[in-house]
Parts: sequence; structure tokens; C-alpha cells
Amino acid sequence: MGEALGRILVVDDEHDLRALLQRYLSDQGYAVRTLDGGQRLEHLLGRERFDVLVLDVMMPGEDGLSLCRRLRAQGETIPIVMLTARGDPLDRIIGLEMGADDYLPKPFNPRELQARIEALIRRQRMLGAHSGPLPGDGRIGFGPFSLHLGERRLSRDGRDIPLTSGEFALLQALARHPRRPLGRDRLIELSRGRDHEASDRSIDVQVMRLRRAIEDDPAQPRYIRTVWGLGYVFVPDGRAERQP
Repeated sequence: MGEALGRILVVDDEHDLRALLQRYLSDQGYAVRTLDGGQRLEHLLGRERFDVLVLDVMMPGEDGLSLCRRLRAQGETIPIVMLTARGDPLDRIIGLEMGADDYLPKPFNPRELQARIEALIRRQRMLGAHSGPLPGDGRIGFGPFSLHLGERRLSRDGRDIPLTSGEFALLQALARHPRRPLGRDRLIELSRGRDHEASDRSIDVQVMRLRRAIEDDPAQPRYIRTVWGLGYVFVPDGRAERQP
């Protein structure tokens, strides 16, 4: 057999769903591991490399939202797809706020989950790619921050700042178009690809998380500013912008 298309970790307390996803994704060429809860999740993530974590929201014991929040607080950047019961919009929004990269309401077609997994893996692999020439050292600097494009990391005064793959992709898209207002649809295309179905709300949530990471006062952002009625603009020097 050839190399797996990607390594997927599924955490869900429903035995039948775990078995279905393991069989289906394995048949599509992925290497799949499953867990019935979060008890061994961190241990497994510390021992093995995975490309995507599929995490159910509603589980006995520690739920998926709490697990996602804790993983992100520990600096874990693996792309996370949250499975939400009944497609509750509140679950989706909270999941994004906790650091999830995507969400899928139950019940779902396994092919749709596969498509979302493929999009996340493709985005991971394309983060090192670029729409124009890289700076000489593969780095974009702004204020005390350095965005290391080839290494896919953000640092402040030499100290790394953990970002999810989605947050890094969005910051990279903004930083590659400084002082150019970008609409939410364009940001989705630049950071996630043309074929990704994402909502304006998901971009807003990730901008909120980026502001918490890089702004001294997220309520008065210097670097990622809102352009009312359009989207956002990246101001690398943090200076006041003239409105058109």
C-alpha cells in the first residue's frame, strides 16, 4: 500500500459512528485512529502525529468544547473539525471561539466530512505556498511580531505565539495584502480555498481570536481593523488609516 493521504484522529462516544468513520475514511486512503472520549486524547497527540482531529461536542465526562479549549490553551495547533448535535448554531459559534477550524452538524454524510478533512489538509500543505514572492528571509514583520511563512509560526520578540492552522492562514492572507481592505468572501478564498464553504461569522470569530493574540487592546485594534460594510484591513505599522 502507498502512503496514507493523511492521519485522522476521531474522538466520539458513539461506537457505531466511530466504526463507520474508521471504515469509510480508511477505504478512502486515510490512516484512522479512534477514541471514545477525551481521557487519552492528549497522551495520543503527544505520541503520534495527526493531520486532523475530528471531535464530537456532546460526550460524557469532558465535552468536546472543553477539550478543544484546553488543547488550544496548551498550544496544540492541530486542525479540529467539531461534530455538533442538531446543527445548533450556538454550538458552532462557541466551537469556533474555542479554536475549532470547522464544524459539521449531525447527522452528516461521511463524504462531506471527507471533503472538509481534505480542505484542512490541503490548507495545511498550502500554508507554505504563496501568492507572490516571499520576502528574502520568508518572514513578514509587523510591530514586535514576525510571521515566519515557511515555518508557519508567529513570534513576538523571539517567543512563539500558538496559532491554529486556520488562524495562521487568515493572518497570512491579511499580511500579504497590507493596507488593502479585504471582504470576508475574499478572505475565505485566500485562507481556505475557493471550494470551502465557510460563513462570515467564522472569519469574524478567527479575527477576534487573532486580535486577542496580537493586539494590546483587542477592543481598539491597531493591526487588524474593521472596514465597516466590507471586512478587514491589515495595517502593519499600526498607524492610523485614512478612510477612502
